[in-house]
Amino acid sequence: METKELLKKVRKVEIKTKRLSNNIFGGEYHSTFKGRGMTFSEVRGYEFGDDVRSIDWNVTARYNAPFVKVFEEERELTLMLMVDVSGSKFFGTDNDLKKNIATEISATLAFSAIQNNDKVGLILFTDNIELYIPPAKGRTHILRIIRELIEFKPKSKRTDISTALEFFSNVILKKSIAFLLSDFISKDYQKSLSIASKKHDLTGIRIYDKFDEDIPNLGLIPMIDQETDKVEFIDTGSKYVRKNYKINSLKMKDEFQTTFKRNGSGTINCRTDQSYVKLLLGYFKNRG
Repeated sequence: METKELLKKVRKVEIKTKRLSNNIFGGEYHSTFKGRGMTFSEVRGYEFGDDVRSIDWNVTARYNAPFVKVFEEERELTLMLMVDVSGSKFFGTDNDLKKNIATEISATLAFSAIQNNDKVGLILFTDNIELYIPPAKGRTHILRIIRELIEFKPKSKRTDISTALEFFSNVILKKSIAFLLSDFISKDYQKSLSIASKKHDLTGIRIYDKFDEDIPNLGLIPMIDQETDKVEFIDTGSKYVRKNYKINSLKMKDEFQTTFKRNGSGTINCRTDQSYVKLLLGYFKNRG
């Protein structure tokens, strides 16, 4: 992608998602994801109604007058975005590609985070860790993240969610807010999710297309697996084929929701032709 075209796309994403974070998500993000606790700020003179337990006895004795310790909420947090960039992210039939939806959601969350002076980091993964950007602050940093989400070309097309979760648990040692964005067409990530969710505030965002769940009757058609490039002819005219397709899809969806819920983690199901704005806002309000 040419530099001029890339910058234009980055700017377009920035304008849309920054507006959303400023007007809609900023306050919801702040109220949903609170700081780790209270940190000491200053000492001031005792006032009527102050909790006697907050009296600083050393300062009180020194000045022969009551002084209290003042604490403030420790707001600074780390937001980690784990984004699936495997081959299936390039699928989309109605409104947009899964990849584009993941980019906009990630950018919206990132801008919401820096409004509260939080750090933001990024992990792009397939069945390997394709790119890791350590957490940092500032608009320039967020624009770099958006640029990578738009133009990054992964080496692999396959998916392994457990690889991303294991890497995340190893490199982010302090508690963080984490969003895992994928279509969750992957298996055997229960153990790594359990480990990560014990330390971090983790939410899974499942981004899927309507045809991931229901295949239309189009007769005998060639279908390409985006992750293996394997081509198979599928008889979509068969009710049995369409039924099994739907059953398998619902099984993966149920596994996603059940696994995250069992580990105390949140879930969002976002179809590519739905408004992710309403889904995110509803999620924040329910948690707040």
